[in-house]
Amino acid sequence: MNLAVRDTALRELMDDPDCDPVMLAETLRRFDLVNRAIGGWGRVWRRGIRPRLLRLGRPARVLDVGSGGGDVLARLAAWAERDGLDVQWLGIDPDPRALEVARQRGSARVSFAATDAAGLRASGERFDLVLSNHVLHHLSEAELAGFAADTRALATGTVLHADIERGALAYALYGIGITALERGTFLRTDGLRSIRRSYRADELAAALGAPWRVASPAPFRLLAVADGDG
Repeated sequence: MNLAVRDTALRELMDDPDCDPVMLAETLRRFDLVNRAIGGWGRVWRRGIRPRLLRLGRPARVLDVGSGGGDVLARLAAWAERDGLDVQWLGIDPDPRALEVARQRGSARVSFAATDAAGLRASGERFDLVLSNHVLHHLSEAELAGFAADTRALATGTVLHADIERGALAYALYGIGITALERGTFLRTDGLRSIRRSYRADELAAALGAPWRVASPAPFRLLAVADGDG
């Protein structure tokens, strides 16, 4: 196995429309534990999202594109409520299987819809902040360019896209650490495939181009940031 280059030929099991629905649902539910452990969202909230929302000085709208099982959005919403911020949160995903799980995490401030960034852009929607988690490595070169443009068009403020950073240590540690959670899920196979498909910081910066900035907010994590043009 060669981690020096992205393996874009790999396909994750959960992306198969005919995959086991029970295993898929359990995978989406357990992503909450995985993202809590390695997602780095606490730091992104403290240093990136919360300060931006505070500066608005008014109620905000935040969009999560490709929200999957909804765990990241629900956690951000809980932190916002704890910190006294007035925010409406929308998660979008075109996969009805993911939405079924995500809507179990819905609330008065957190909702989910079956659409994608291009669809929302066409409808004229705008948000103060747009984010995603673990979406970029799924996309082809053309899809990445379209996704980057669509999400910037949807944001009047900032766009934040978080993903995994490919590397041998990340691959080895994930393979060991996921053992306790993997039973009855796609977490091992898909997690390791995700790492092999993912970017390194310089690769992602080159793929996105200006005005995107790519940083590493936590070990084995990448964060691509740009100002919106909505």
